[in-house]
Amino acid sequence: MTKVLVIAEHDGTQLSVATAKAVKGAEGVGAEKLDLVVFGNDPASVSEQAAKISGVDCVRVVSGEDFAEPLAARMAPEIAKMASDYSHLFVASTTFGRDLMPRVAGLLRLNQVSDVMAVLGPRSFKRPIYAGNAIVTVNVPETVATVLATVRTASFAAAQMTGSATIEALESQASDPGHTRFVGREGSSGEGPDLSSASRVVSGGRALGSADAFKVIYGLANTLGAAVGASRAAVDAGYVPNELQVGQTGKIIAPDLYIAVGISGAIQHLTGIKDAGTIVAINKDSEAPIFEVADLGLVADLFEVVPELEKLISA
Repeated sequence: MTKVLVIAEHDGTQLSVATAKAVKGAEGVGAEKLDLVVFGNDPASVSEQAAKISGVDCVRVVSGEDFAEPLAARMAPEIAKMASDYSHLFVASTTFGRDLMPRVAGLLRLNQVSDVMAVLGPRSFKRPIYAGNAIVTVNVPETVATVLATVRTASFAAAQMTGSATIEALESQASDPGHTRFVGREGSSGEGPDLSSASRVVSGGRALGSADAFKVIYGLANTLGAAVGASRAAVDAGYVPNELQVGQTGKIIAPDLYIAVGISGAIQHLTGIKDAGTIVAINKDSEAPIFEVADLGLVADLFEVVPELEKLISA
């Protein structure tokens, strides 16, 4: 029997849209049963949201103080214990999923299929390699008891929220390994749309020159109601926190509109935006690689053009 378990991602109160995308990808397996598991200290609200995802049959809830923070080291043993009940385990290929699934794979002594961008069958998947320059088909042998996979959220639309799954409470089955503890959380102010799911994104690159100059990007994003992103060069230079990084080693996104400001367009960055609807590039270097993939390009000084563009949009 083909049974799929999707691991939910949430912040304690709000279910991540990445979970609905992971469910959409998992549906391609054609499972007879598709469950979703929610871990949390008081996950009642999140569980109710999860129950509305179309395609989910049952939401299994594991609650307790151990799960107040989404520590992969604590959750992985629980998921490994549940694995024997399922033929497939799926999670979104976000920072959360990339941290969690390798730990589960290690505990089960299995390989995982990473960044699934198409499901061809119960054991056949497509995923990118060589920084997205090639797509490979991966076939998981029948001898593998449980298929483990992370789902590339940019490749799937979110499942509709019209379902009515049952909710089942579960007892914790594994003990805390004790080698990891939550210390604190650091990040941006959290203002504006979430970068991973925003329909509009404005990103800045090394050409901004400083963290203070990055205010130009925040201004345009605010005017457009867009999320803010950045290239790795901008993150490495300390202009913005690394949670805003877009690209192969950052967030892979698929907004309707992506505006790249002062970004040259290294292949690692392009990997993260190739599924965007419309790509707009602003760069004073007419030879910048970003123009090769942009739908619209403007060769100009960003410090002159972006404020003017913001004024025109506001008007």
